[in-house]
Parts: sequence; C-alpha cells; structure tokens
Amino acid sequence: MKRIFLSKLFLGFSAAFLFACGIIYACADGDWDYLGAYNSNFTPETFADKSYSPLFLTGGIFYGIGFDTQHNSRFNKDIKSDWADYLKGKIDTTTVNYFLIGDEKPAYYYSDDKKTIKNKEEITDLHVYYKNKKDNATSLKWGKKMPLKDEKVKSFVEFLYLAQKIETVSINTDYWSYDPVVEKTFDDAKMIQSIENVYNTISDPFLRNRYWFLTMKARFYSKDKQKAIDFFNKTESSVAKNTLYYRALAYVAGINYKQKKYAVSNYLYAQVFDKCPELRVVTAYSFKPKNETDWNKALTMAKNNKEKAALWAIHGYYKDDKQAIEKIYELDPKSEHLNYLATRLVNRLEQDLNNSFSQNNQDYTKPAIKQSVSENKTLNQSKIDKSALDLIAKISASGNTDRPYLWDMSLGYLQTLKGDYTNADKNFDKAVKTLPKTQLAGYQIRLLRFVNNLSKIDKLDDTNIKTVLADLNWIYFDLAKTYKGNEFRYQNAYQWSKNYLAALYKAKSNTVMSEIFNESRYGYWGDGNSFYDNEKDLLAMKAFLEKPNKTEIEKIGTQIYSLKLKDINNFQAVQATFKNKIPEAIEFMKQADSVQYYKFLGNPFNGSIKDCHDCDHTAYQKRKYTQMDFLTTIKDMQDKLAKNEDVYTNSLLLGNAFYNISHFGNGRTFYEISIVGYGSSPYSFRDKMKTMITDNSVSKMYYQKALQAATTKEQKAKCVYLISKCERNEYYNNKYNSVKSYWQIQDDGVNFIAWNGFKTLKKDYSDTKYYQDVIAECGYFNAYINQSR
Repeated sequence: MKRIFLSKLFLGFSAAFLFACGIIYACADGDWDYLGAYNSNFTPETFADKSYSPLFLTGGIFYGIGFDTQHNSRFNKDIKSDWADYLKGKIDTTTVNYFLIGDEKPAYYYSDDKKTIKNKEEITDLHVYYKNKKDNATSLKWGKKMPLKDEKVKSFVEFLYLAQKIETVSINTDYWSYDPVVEKTFDDAKMIQSIENVYNTISDPFLRNRYWFLTMKARFYSKDKQKAIDFFNKTESSVAKNTLYYRALAYVAGINYKQKKYAVSNYLYAQVFDKCPELRVVTAYSFKPKNETDWNKALTMAKNNKEKAALWAIHGYYKDDKQAIEKIYELDPKSEHLNYLATRLVNRLEQDLNNSFSQNNQDYTKPAIKQSVSENKTLNQSKIDKSALDLIAKISASGNTDRPYLWDMSLGYLQTLKGDYTNADKNFDKAVKTLPKTQLAGYQIRLLRFVNNLSKIDKLDDTNIKTVLADLNWIYFDLAKTYKGNEFRYQNAYQWSKNYLAALYKAKSNTVMSEIFNESRYGYWGDGNSFYDNEKDLLAMKAFLEKPNKTEIEKIGTQIYSLKLKDINNFQAVQATFKNKIPEAIEFMKQADSVQYYKFLGNPFNGSIKDCHDCDHTAYQKRKYTQMDFLTTIKDMQDKLAKNEDVYTNSLLLGNAFYNISHFGNGRTFYEISIVGYGSSPYSFRDKMKTMITDNSVSKMYYQKALQAATTKEQKAKCVYLISKCERNEYYNNKYNSVKSYWQIQDDGVNFIAWNGFKTLKKDYSDTKYYQDVIAECGYFNAYINQSR
C-alpha cells in the first residue's frame, strides 16, 4: 500500500520536498524491530538533536507514529516568520498568516476547507485588482486592513498568486492510494518562464530568493525536469545557502534519482541531510544506493570530510551503525551525526536483551521457564557486542566529541549490562561533568545509575535493598506525577526492576514478595497455575496485605501490586459459591467492598431453554440482583429447602442460579474477575478455573431434586430438559478436557449425541407444552426429533 503525503498549503514556496515523482512511500526501508520505549532504558532524545528523531531506532517507519506527520507543515513556522519580518509595519501577523496558510489543520487532515479555498479566491481577486487597477469586493474588504498600494504588500500578493498556480500540481487531494499515482505536471511553459523572468529582474534580495526557489519548484513539476537542474547549475553560486537553497538541492537530487543517476542523487541527498535539519527525515528515506558501486561512487564525489561524514551518517541508518560511527569519528569527531548513530547502536544492543527473566517453553501451552538473576545476567552479558563496547570506550576516553556525556553514559550503561558495575559508576560520574542541565538529561543519568545499582544486588538483604528504595519510589510513583513528556524511556526499567526483585525474592523462597513484583495470578494455558490456586499462598498474601508495620520495600510492593484485599476476598467468595459453600461466600463477599453491590446483567434465577446470555440481558427484569442479593437469596432458598418448603420451586431456582454463574449461563460477570480471568471461551482460562466455571454438577443436583419434587408433567418436562443441558455440557467438557487450546480441537466426526434427557423428554413428555417450546427454541433437540422419526 502506498501512503501519499499531502500538502494543503497553498504556498509555492512551502510545499515539502517530494522526491522523484512527488511521492514518499511509507513502505520504504525502515525499522520493523518493534523496539521502542518499552524495552529500552536509553532515551535518544537525551543525546541527539530533535531533527534526528524520525531516525531513532523504533518499531515504526517514522519514529513514534508510523509516518511523517510534519510533511505538510515542516516549513510553515519559518515561512510565516520570514514574511512577517518582510512585511513588518505593513500587515499584521494574523493577516499575513491568513494569506499564507489559511485555516491550518493537522498534518494528517485534509478537506476542501472553505476558508482555504476562499483564501485562494481572494488572492486571485487581489491580483485582478492590481492588474485592472479597479476595485472589487475583495480589494475593498482588505483595503481596510492593509495598504494595498504599498509595494511590499503588492509584491506579497503577486507572489502568492504565482505560487498557488504551482500548487495545483504539487498538492495531492488523496490521503490514501492503493493504486499507482499518476505524476502531475505543470505544463504552462509561459507561466514558468514568467516566474523566472521575475527572478531575473527583481532586485529585492528577499523576493529574489523566493522567486528563485519558486522557479526551481515550477521547473521540478514541469515535464522537462532537466531544466530545473540547468537553472540550478546556472544560478546556485549566487544564491544564499539557506533553507530554500537546500530544498532546491533536494529537488535536484530527486530528479537525478529519477534519471537513474543514483550516485549523484545520494551524494546530493547527503548534503541536504547535513545542512538542512528540517529535511533529514525526507532525505534519509530518499537515500537509496542501488548497489555498492553507487555507494562508493557517491563517496568519491565528496569534496571534504564533512561531506563524507554526511554520507556515512545516512548509510549507517540503513546498514551498519557501528561502521558508520567508526568512519565518521575518523573524519570528523565533532560531527553531530555521531550522536544519533550512537543512540541507534545502544538501542540495537538493547534489542537482544532478555528482561523478562524467563525463556519460552517449546510447548506454548506450558508456562515459560523462569530464570534466576544469575542465569539472566549470564545470558544478557553474552549478547553484548564486545567490538561495539570497545568502540564506545575508545571514543569516550578521547573526550573530543560534540557531546562527551553521550559516550560516557553509553559506556557506563554497556558496562552495567556486562556486569562491570564499578567502572560503570566511574563513567556516570564522568558524564555528569559535561551533562546539560535539562530535565531529560537528569532523568537519564539517574535511570542508568539505578539500573547499575540494582544490578549490583545478587542476594537481597535489609541493607542492600536500601540503596535502591529512593529510585524505586521515583520510577514507580513520582515519574507518573511529575513527568509530562513522552520521550523518556523509563517503562522498561519499571518492569525490569519488578522482574529482577521478583527473582531475588524467589531465590529467598519469599513467595509473597515474589508474587508482589511479578504477578502470576492469571496462570497459563495448559498446566500453568496461578499463585492464588494454592490456598497456603493465598492466605499468606492476605496476611501480608493486612500486616500493619510493613518495611519500606513492602510498602512499595503493596502500592504497585494491582490486587487489594477486596480482590482476594472476592475470589474466595466466587470459589466458595462454586463449591456451594454459601455462608462462607457471603462472609467473603462482605469483605469485597463495592463488589457486593455489582448487579447481574440478567436475572440469575431464570432458566432458559437456549443459552443466550445476550437475550437474557435484554429481557425485562422485575428485579435487578446485586451479587450480595444473589448469595443471600440462595441462602434463603437453601434454608427453605432444608425445611422441605416448596422443594420444587426452590430446587429449580437454585439449579438455575448455579447454572447461570457458570460459563454457559447469563451471569459470567460473577466470576470474571482479575484472579479468575476473562474470556468468551473456557480456553481463555487456566485449567483450574476452566474446570470451575464449566462444572454444572451443582446445578444438575438441584435440577434432579426439583424433578423428584415435581408434581405435574410440565414441571417434570422442564426439569428433564434442564438436566439434559447439564449432561450436554458435561459431555463436551470431558470430550475436550485434554485439549489445552481451542485451536487444538480435532474434528472426530461425531456431530450429534442424544443424551438421556433428550430421550426421556421425547419418550415421556411429548404431550407437554414445554416439549413444544423446546422444539421451537432448541435446534439441537429439534434435530434429534427429526432424526429419530
């Protein structure tokens, strides 16, 4: 798929550069490594200029959002500022911006904006006013706001009039295109020549520069693009080397690329990359040597070390960042291009690290294999590229780069990952001497020191844990309150530190604190167990959470742990309910805070012919039951049943109640809590929970009691059918019990089973109304009837 980057700006001089035929393809080469803030401790924005940010190592084509959202507006600020300065005292800034931009929209937005269209029409009207020297509605309107007869104002309007002519081909109105895009060309040779004539005759330096670029733009969008190169070569020596110059040079590079002069094109793109920060993302993505010959030829074109360094700066983005760093450092140690390449190198080394303290099991239905701290360190240390570390150490030692602290911090961080904590501290101390006094820089050095300090701890004790308490509080709590940006990469340290502490506590056999820092409440598919499946562990966690005098690390753990006492009590209430221990369930539910007041979506005491919880949820409900109402009502019915009061009705309703809180009923929200899990399929739950929520044995028991107490055929027919539903569920539970995933279910060719309940219902109760209702609503039973005739 091709993504077209639009410009809605009606500015001949402001449209962002589009290479070759005017399109940048989002499917260009880029990083699809999924590296980003969540598995990195090293924030590129700390070290490299903002202009490099689209080239930082990340999971998308363009850093952060997936594509270049500045493409339409990259130069707007400069353009508005330049013209405002030129027209100072003649036109107010608001009016200048109106004629330049119109009604600005975000870069990803496009529409036929009425104000922008009106803007174009008014520019044309003012041009007509100057040409005919006769007032019109537009001149009368704007004549009240600006001196139309002033030469600068006239020059402004006339320039915009010509500029918008070129915009008729430079602006694309389709945001997405799945089809090849036809290149638009500006074929009015007379108009192009008139623009060039103005350039040749005008003396004002500001306007001359603008008309020079407008001529280049017009030639670029014409059919004869070679004339753009000819014009550039003829005039470039007399043009100021400003932003407009390098934008024009990018046009020349694009034309050369289309002419298959790849070495020339890439050499020119590198110059623009070096000298025009605003176009770094565009030129980097347009830089494409076809082979090594093209690349080497471009290198030979470089006139000095800075130009060679610029070529290596882009080459390093696509190929080998380490090699590019070596080459650039030899050519120009002060090159700012080294900064972004260094961040890419460090981020790439981070990419291979295992911060989860686990290794995937070959059987995906089994839990991952947990690692100890020692095992994890050994694995990660083996993955650090020694030659990369040596290169960074060499540059750090020299101290002759643009930003020495970058290399000192990079070296310290890699030494941490290699287990050289003492030298890491020394290099962090060295980095502080040249570190800028910015919030991001301060945060970065603190984060890396924290990673180093926590990594020093191999066996946890009351003394060494104190060395990281302040930083744990900072990462877990303070940053969320104080840091309002989105650049700082601390999320990885947040999760890594939890995993690290969990592994340390596991080594001490402290299961509670290990769970606190690495929650396992969901368990796994297959044979995986949750922490809360073990009664001893559950009670130990409750005791810990109720503990009054916690240590500082225990307080931190309690705050970051997602579960509270009420959640565990809720889980115990659910378990007790499924075990039909209702008095216990009520007591636990009382301690579940607001959960006891949660309402069922459907009536949990209704028994339907077909299992359709959505239908039950939308059906009229005379009474809405809370979870506590549900439990107390069950207890009341059980109490009556114990006294043999209305046995049929109470047994039937109890059967419905236990059926509805199972996976098959209308009250799944009763068990869908964090410790049990969530999902529309039983296979979304760990084995113990899957067994619990699919077991209808308690329901079947109550339905059987109701059948024994039934006094009419209609009552008995209903009980027999409801029992058959439980039999059906039991059959499928047993059939697929050994299957660990929905995707492992094999077709055994058995499509239909006639359960005993079905047979009894047909044999003994075919004359009941309920029998006819079942045929009407239950397709399965209806199929059985038709097959057995």
